[in-house]
Amino acid sequence: TFMNILFLTYQGDMAGSTNSICYLAAGLAERGHRVYVGCREQSLLFSLLADTQAVAIPMMFRSKIDRQCMRHIRDIVQQYDIQIINAQSSKDRYLSILARWWYKLPVKLVHTRRQKSESVGGWLQNQFYVRGTDAIVTVSHQLKHDFISRGFPPNHLHVILNGMDTKRFVEQSNPTTIALLRSKFNLLADDVVVGCISRRKKQEQLLQALALLPSNIKVLFVGIEPHCLDETVKQLSLKNTIIYAGMVPLNEVLNYYALCSVNVLPSTMDGFGLTLIEAMGMGVPVVGTRAQGIIDVIGSNEKNGLLFDDNNIAQLADKLRIALFDNKRRQELIAAGYKAVQDEFSIERTITEYEHFFEQLIL
Repeated sequence: TFMNILFLTYQGDMAGSTNSICYLAAGLAERGHRVYVGCREQSLLFSLLADTQAVAIPMMFRSKIDRQCMRHIRDIVQQYDIQIINAQSSKDRYLSILARWWYKLPVKLVHTRRQKSESVGGWLQNQFYVRGTDAIVTVSHQLKHDFISRGFPPNHLHVILNGMDTKRFVEQSNPTTIALLRSKFNLLADDVVVGCISRRKKQEQLLQALALLPSNIKVLFVGIEPHCLDETVKQLSLKNTIIYAGMVPLNEVLNYYALCSVNVLPSTMDGFGLTLIEAMGMGVPVVGTRAQGIIDVIGSNEKNGLLFDDNNIAQLADKLRIALFDNKRRQELIAAGYKAVQDEFSIERTITEYEHFFEQLIL
């Protein structure tokens, strides 16, 4: 049975969620479903969807109670006979509920939660989200547990893990580009490089751990503003070479993982940790905070990556030392990480699970 699906997001810029939404919308469209994505015309997501069978609809999300946007949602539902709305971010989550209530729209409504939120936990707001939706999808089991602890009923929460389009590892990594980047950043073949490819998280912890490791280790930051950590480097008197690559287009970022000896995600907010999946798929061992969805990616047994406790700098340094210099363990991590990407975190599995879940809702 083919479905008519509307995804909504007011974000859609340089972030892992943008890739995830694009993969999901495009994948469902390729399977014959009629998929529409309401997003800002100037967003990265809008341009990415141009090469897919999903239809991008330019929308404005001025506020959480934007009446004009609610009317736009109503018109899209009526024009395209939408059966399911899947809202992805805060403004559109509010607007989707209000539009369905105000205009009595005959649609199923699902919210997707991708990270720990500070905007839930109050009784009134929780009731708004629960009564206003048919279900809430979390992108990891740990994130589901977090929402339960904040008062959400377990039977209203459904876990669908994020996935990665494994074709990207072939299509978007280029040996020539990698060689040019090595030259640009003056990286030699035997350099030890600790990478952190992420938006602003807790990168200071990585720098603090480096103070306990050899000073010849180089650091590559991708996704944060150049020199934004210079003050921390100065305070720690680090002698390490610090490289800021700045913001990188999503279709080029895989080449940066190839420069890294290890990739670190020092975060307590990530609902999943797509950067870890990207690194593992590129054959790079990973280290992440023992928090939220990072545990769903790495696993508490640390088979395919290493975990450290938030703010435990000595432990982070120890895990980096293992991933970098314990060759036997390093090779085990690389092999297990690559296998996990292929077996557990493929986008095809994610698309199939959403497809079955949506079908169950409208039957």
